[in-house]
Amino acid sequence: MRRVVIVAFPGVQSLDVAGPAEVFGAAADEYGVEIVAPTAGVVTAGSGLTLWAGKAFADVRGPLDTLVIAGGEGTPAVMADEAFVEGVRRLAPRCRRVASVCSGAFVLAAAGLLDGRQATTHWSVCDALDSMYPSVAVDSDRIFVRDGNVWTSAGVTAGIDLALAMVEEDVGRDVALAIARRLVVFLKRPGGQSQFSAQLAGQLAERQPLGEVQAWIADHLDDDLSVENLAQRAAMSIRNFSRTFRREVGVTPARFVERARVEGARRLLEESAASIDEIARRCGFGTAETMRRTFLRALHVTPTDYRRRFRTEEETA
Repeated sequence: MRRVVIVAFPGVQSLDVAGPAEVFGAAADEYGVEIVAPTAGVVTAGSGLTLWAGKAFADVRGPLDTLVIAGGEGTPAVMADEAFVEGVRRLAPRCRRVASVCSGAFVLAAAGLLDGRQATTHWSVCDALDSMYPSVAVDSDRIFVRDGNVWTSAGVTAGIDLALAMVEEDVGRDVALAIARRLVVFLKRPGGQSQFSAQLAGQLAERQPLGEVQAWIADHLDDDLSVENLAQRAAMSIRNFSRTFRREVGVTPARFVERARVEGARRLLEESAASIDEIARRCGFGTAETMRRTFLRALHVTPTDYRRRFRTEEETA
């Protein structure tokens, strides 16, 4: 039987623990699941839900197959706990594989286990992981990443995706698929986590002309948003506008326009009953086919599939 240890702590995201535990627990003939924490006993999650840790993390002994570090608002506290991080560092070589869910990746990074590896975490803190640990190759769009024997996943429910992939590797697709059906989730979720994130978050320029242009773009998605017209609106030369925009925003004007159009289309797909053709026109894509190709490139999902997944209950009623 494969022994799986999931590490919780005060302020943990409860689904980071419960999701993988439910997946592995559904194959009880194959896996033995243990929940541990810095101190044995009751652990209060960030939501207020209480979990039970059967033993202290420092007391984990014996053969171990998989170590999973959960995430949550309590992550900074355990990252600052040298004994906890050293415990992860000490235990990792004894495991066949080590994994993190959501911001648990920061703990793995603090322990040096992500140095020189690809990894992911919740989309909202990917930039922070990249900044704090430059030796980690952060992929902000993946639902989960496997690099050697180290696995990392995106936020919260992505821990289920990660655990299902592990089960599929260990005991086969049929078992993993049966568990996915039981839990009513995808065995392999289509698309990356960018489909769940705010595409334009953290991309507002400080310089007033550029900030004004960005706001104007969002309100005029069906206009001519060529770099020539945008530079003219900012009263800048094309070369200076392009260079300054990229420096302050982090992407080219063309890339920003594409993201703005995708974001606008996402909102309409979620909140309106407008047809795909109408949304493509209103958001400046021109045709539904152009919008479809852009969505596949940016979100790895078609507009139709996106609407099916994210349209509000009120609109689908």
